[in-house]
Amino acid sequence: TPESAFQAASGRFYLGMLEFFRNRLAVVGLLIIVILVLTALFAPYIAPYDPVAANLANRLQPLSAEHWFGTDELGRDIFSRIVWGSRLTLYVIMLVAVIAAPVGILVGTVAGYFGGIIDTVLMRITDIFLAFPKLILALAFVAALLVVKQSTKGKLFVANGKT
Repeated sequence: TPESAFQAASGRFYLGMLEFFRNRLAVVGLLIIVILVLTALFAPYIAPYDPVAANLANRLQPLSAEHWFGTDELGRDIFSRIVWGSRLTLYVIMLVAVIAAPVGILVGTVAGYFGGIIDTVLMRITDIFLAFPKLILALAFVAALLVVKQSTKGKLFVANGKT
């Protein structure tokens, strides 16, 4: 038996870690998350080029030592865009985590408290959201986040650059 609460908690933590590391898929998932977070943190040092700077002389280049994943139709380095895109990915993940839990708690509480027709309506709305493919829903959230940006001149413009 443990002699203190700390020793008991440490023992439970150790046993939990042993159980976690026996699950190979969980370890692979943790590794992917760690790589994504490290990539986002060190993006300025990892990415060799500016992800938004167009260079039409280098457009549609294949894989090479200079451009590891090639370039797109505007000559932007695809590897740099992926590395910098990891920051947006983490931003969206954090937004979904922060927004989804309170909204779910609120909807569940209202549906449980009032019941009846309100419960039925709220659950059907929830079913509609669950019926959407997750990728399409994620793209819709990203599009909604990026629709309007504030420029340095204070003039509003749409993400595609048109006023």
